[in-house]
Amino acid sequence: MSSVAIIGKKWGGGKSPFNLSYGKVMMWYFLMSDAFTFGAFLISYGTLRYSNPLWPYANSVFASFPWIAPNGGVPMAFVSLMTFILILSSVTMVLAVHAGHCRDKKGVIKWMLWTILGGLAFLSCQAWEWWHLDHHGAWWGSFTDITNKQDMESLKHFFEQGTLAPLQVMADAAHECFNFFFTITGFHGAHVASGVVFNIIILLNTINGTYEKRGHYEMVEKVGLYWHFVDLVWVFVFTCFYLF
Repeated sequence: MSSVAIIGKKWGGGKSPFNLSYGKVMMWYFLMSDAFTFGAFLISYGTLRYSNPLWPYANSVFASFPWIAPNGGVPMAFVSLMTFILILSSVTMVLAVHAGHCRDKKGVIKWMLWTILGGLAFLSCQAWEWWHLDHHGAWWGSFTDITNKQDMESLKHFFEQGTLAPLQVMADAAHECFNFFFTITGFHGAHVASGVVFNIIILLNTINGTYEKRGHYEMVEKVGLYWHFVDLVWVFVFTCFYLF
C-alpha cells in the first residue's frame, strides 16, 4: 500500500478556526486565566468566612458616605454608587465599540472619554473607602494587638451591635477579614487602573487616526473585553464582601 501525504493549510493566525482574530483569542485566554486567579482569591475568602462563626458586619463596616454621612448611617449607599459608576462605564464602552464598528471616529472618542472618566471616578471612590477604613484602624496587620480604648471602640464599630464575643476573637476575625478585603479589592483596583491606562492609549490612537489607517477598530473591541471582565469581576467582589 502506498502512503498518501496529506497536505493541509496551517492556521496562520487569521480568522480560522474560531472565526476570531488572533488578538481576540489571546485576550480570551488571558481573561480566562485571570478569572481563575480571582476565583481562587474569592473561594479562599469564602472558605474562611463561613468557617468563622464571627465576622465583621457589612452594614456596619460599609455605612459611611463622604460629606453626607462620614461617620456611618447609610449602609451600602456609597458602594452602590461605586457599582453604578462601574456598570455605567461598561455601557459607555459598549457604545464606544459600536461606534468603532460603524467607523465613527468622533463617537469612539466621545464614549472612550466617558469610559475613562468612569474608571477614574471608581478609583477615586475606592481610594476614599480605603482611606476611611484605615482611619478607623482597618488595615493589613491591624487589630493584632488591641492596647487602648480607641482601638477597642474602632474594632467594635465593625461588628453588629450587641455582639458579646471576646475582644481577641473579634480582633482575629477583623484581621482576617480586612486582609482579604484589601488584597482582593486592591487586586481588582489594579485591574481597573490598568484598564484606564489602556483606554487612554486607545483614545490617543483614535485621535491620531491610527485605526482609520488600519481600516478597523478591533483594538477598541479587545480592550472592551478586558473592561467588561473587570466590571463582571466587581459584581462577584461586591457580592462576597458587601452583601454577606
